[in-house]
Amino acid sequence: MEKSFSETVRYRPEYPLAWVELNRPQALNALNKEVFVTLGRIMDEIAADDQVKAVILTGSGEKAFAAGADVEEMKSLSALEAGQFALVAHEAQEKLSNLPKATIAALNGFTLGGGCELALCCDIRIASEKARLGQPEINLGIIPGGGGTQRLARLVGIAKAKELIFTGRIMAAPEALALGLVNMVVKPEELREAAKKLALEIAGKSAPALALAKRSIAEGAELPLSGALHYEIECFAQCFATEDHREGITAFLEKRAPVYRHG
Repeated sequence: MEKSFSETVRYRPEYPLAWVELNRPQALNALNKEVFVTLGRIMDEIAADDQVKAVILTGSGEKAFAAGADVEEMKSLSALEAGQFALVAHEAQEKLSNLPKATIAALNGFTLGGGCELALCCDIRIASEKARLGQPEINLGIIPGGGGTQRLARLVGIAKAKELIFTGRIMAAPEALALGLVNMVVKPEELREAAKKLALEIAGKSAPALALAKRSIAEGAELPLSGALHYEIECFAQCFATEDHREGITAFLEKRAPVYRHG
């Protein structure tokens, strides 16, 4: 059942999943302040809902996941106002990025600028064959302001990120797959089902273990290898304080599927 936050972003729990859909198809799901504020509120709702184990973020319509920030809203911004807008976007993106649950971006079309940055905040990206990705901000005389210069470089490497950001070139889904920017490419009519299948598979795992794995990967990426390995040990040890670890090991020894209580 869909929950109402704003017309700009739809939220529909389908336990153990939740669907979050950018809903401005007439503007190719362009991202404005209302979208980011609503997205942040939805992330708060999901974080507090223990029934949600995985999240699928996508765009409404057939043309775009999100074609970028709303240029109409941005065209008259001062430097101060542009910074304030970027901070609003940053707050929502951090809530999405730090959500202790698996997040999957289902890229159904144009995934450009702020749309690409939003997709980069998700754990996994599945692209339609029709998807087009890139950071074309340079063509407007600006640079990415929602994490593009940072998250993209960490994912595809500094040299390739510089090429994409400096040229503003838009790439097709197969190239994005080859770069590791997306995890898989599927036919347009198979996108939602592929995202749902993967989300359900992940949702069947232990929620505490998944949250610890996500935290270990994220925090470890910011540390030197030695420190990251010690942080991993801390997260590994915390798993042994959960009921799920006992169920997982018992199920393995009894040669049956585990039934996790997510605690």
